[in-house]
Amino acid sequence: MALFDYAPAPESRDIANLKPAYRPFVDGEFTDGAGEPLKTINPATGEVLAEVGTAAPSDVDKAVKAARRAFEKTWGPMPGSERAKYLFRIARLIQERSRELAVLETLDNGKPIKESRDTDLPAVAAHFFYHAGWADKLAYAGYGPDPKPLGVAGQIIPWNFPLLMLAWKIAPALATGNTVVLKPAETTPLTALVFADICRQAGLPPGVVNILPGAGHVGAEIVRHPDVNKIAFTGSTDVGKLIQREVAGTPKRLTLELGGKAANIVFDDAPLDQAVEGIVNGIFFNQGHVCCAGSRLLAQESIVDELTDRLRERVSTLRLGDPLDKNTDIGAINSAEQLAKIRELTEAGEAEGAQRWTSPCPVPDRGFFFAPTVFSGVHQSMRIAREEIFGPVLSVLTFRTPDEAVAKANNTPYGLSAGIWTEKGSRILAIAGRLRAGVVWANTFNRFDPTAPFGGYRESGFGREGGQAGLEGYLDA
Repeated sequence: MALFDYAPAPESRDIANLKPAYRPFVDGEFTDGAGEPLKTINPATGEVLAEVGTAAPSDVDKAVKAARRAFEKTWGPMPGSERAKYLFRIARLIQERSRELAVLETLDNGKPIKESRDTDLPAVAAHFFYHAGWADKLAYAGYGPDPKPLGVAGQIIPWNFPLLMLAWKIAPALATGNTVVLKPAETTPLTALVFADICRQAGLPPGVVNILPGAGHVGAEIVRHPDVNKIAFTGSTDVGKLIQREVAGTPKRLTLELGGKAANIVFDDAPLDQAVEGIVNGIFFNQGHVCCAGSRLLAQESIVDELTDRLRERVSTLRLGDPLDKNTDIGAINSAEQLAKIRELTEAGEAEGAQRWTSPCPVPDRGFFFAPTVFSGVHQSMRIAREEIFGPVLSVLTFRTPDEAVAKANNTPYGLSAGIWTEKGSRILAIAGRLRAGVVWANTFNRFDPTAPFGGYRESGFGREGGQAGLEGYLDA
């Protein structure tokens, strides 16, 4: 029993300025899409938030043609110093409307408001500020004295960080002189369409940014369109493979940021209290809906019992519930389909002999929720150690030597991220150099910055987003 209870601290949903209906954004205007309208729901309650018009193939063609005109007549020829002004303006408008966007993101996605407010929105604005600074300095980016934009960029983003993934895609594309046709995830389209309104508010020329809501077939139409020069996709590995097959043999450029099964390695000399906080942040942040989540904890054998005890005690304090409550640590799973997948894999973990521990926190009787869960006694052959669960589920494995830690960390088809916990800087450098992961964190986890590139290897995709390296995917150097 807790020593004290937190009083409810709900954020007002009225701040989101929620509308009953939203429409696609093409050529600077909100238009009626020719696709079948969809209803986006609040995963914390199951209630319908709004009806959203979706795109049909004809809408994709209109958007690509609008983007091509804008690229050839206005945005492409525009000096970088002028493009930068628009990006700075967008960044400032995001800051001004950040509270509205944060509440809307939480309603549509299910993540806790404190994450939307304190993590996502500041990072969204930071990406536009950062890339605005590059817009007139591309000749010094290391890609030749006069790098050129590719043209029309088709971009497809996931539901776990709807607005942040939009910023990761759109900011570098616009800074380098490209125009954009973007499809938000089917379950989380609302903040992307409010971003479209911000583009209009900023005076962005028509056709530079186009937003097309819809299901996977809309993304497929964007990928297939012959007048799209670049595809940028963040999502599942299976869909990434389909996209790669589709663009093979075409001149289209491609970057993919796909799944992960990251190892978080804790050595026996690590500060355990600090490591526990990093482990919790690594897997339970955003309900585990993170491609680079530290879903495999590799603990040195001599400390695994103590570390697991401390971890369970800490996880027991996490508060699960209403995402709009400022006290909530664990919000709602984004959809019924994702919740079913999490349940299937956790049941498989139990069936294969792992020891399941689930936080005793109360679970709401409506909405899509899953209590934080830790599996001990996990072997590498188990599904929970091999497959991406994409939920608040941690698998604990052990190792005895650094070589064994590296071998187990690399024993995955993925290669997106990893974490190392030790007091020895020499060990950090030695282990990091041997891990096959695009990002390796040392004594921390899930730290992001727009100046730092992010991306993976193997089935986690290829190409980088963010930083100077992230500009390359949008330049014809």
